[in-house]
Amino acid sequence: MFIRHRHGTKQCVSLQRSLAGKGPFDFAQGKSAPHISHMSTKTSPPEKYRYRRRLPHLQKADADLFVTFCTGGRRILPEQARNLVLEHCLREGGILPMAGEGARPTQACPTLEPRIHLHAVVVMADHVHLLLTPLRDANGWPFPLMDILQCFKGATAHRINKLLHTSGPVWEEESFDHVLRSDESLREKCEYIRQNPVMAGLVRRFGDYRWLWVNSEFKI
Repeated sequence: MFIRHRHGTKQCVSLQRSLAGKGPFDFAQGKSAPHISHMSTKTSPPEKYRYRRRLPHLQKADADLFVTFCTGGRRILPEQARNLVLEHCLREGGILPMAGEGARPTQACPTLEPRIHLHAVVVMADHVHLLLTPLRDANGWPFPLMDILQCFKGATAHRINKLLHTSGPVWEEESFDHVLRSDESLREKCEYIRQNPVMAGLVRRFGDYRWLWVNSEFKI
């Protein structure tokens, strides 16, 4: 059973109102949607959350997660759209791109309240890979991955549609997430993210790819 996190839901609702102007927001499609009901609990923070649509998902508290999600119909994102997707990923981790320095150079931003510890991210033309660990709020509740991804997809879909003067779905509704078992697998997935644009034949060296960010803990 998936238990919606109260703090995460509050942040999502705030984002909905700021983006849509009024009423709730359809996170996957970037448009207004019917009212979303909320569920809360007063029990102690559970170790696992489960939710299901077409795919099974599992979130284990304080676990490292490898997440992949794709554009709807494998739609190709132009460079400007990839810029804003990367920027949003960084901001979700409390990281602020430095003005005038492009997408990759970054600095920590104490005014941002991160919900994830971001290890690595790569934004490809039609999909995104994220390596992250959901954080806990002041009450000890882990931020649910589903809420994090819903907010992310809603905000970026809205911004991409506005940028490209389009409308409708941007991301597939489903995401693929995998719980990592060890520090070794964390580093392996980080290296996979780092080499993704190289394996795709887009660059010769991963450092030449503009829409790649890796935390300094994994720097070579």
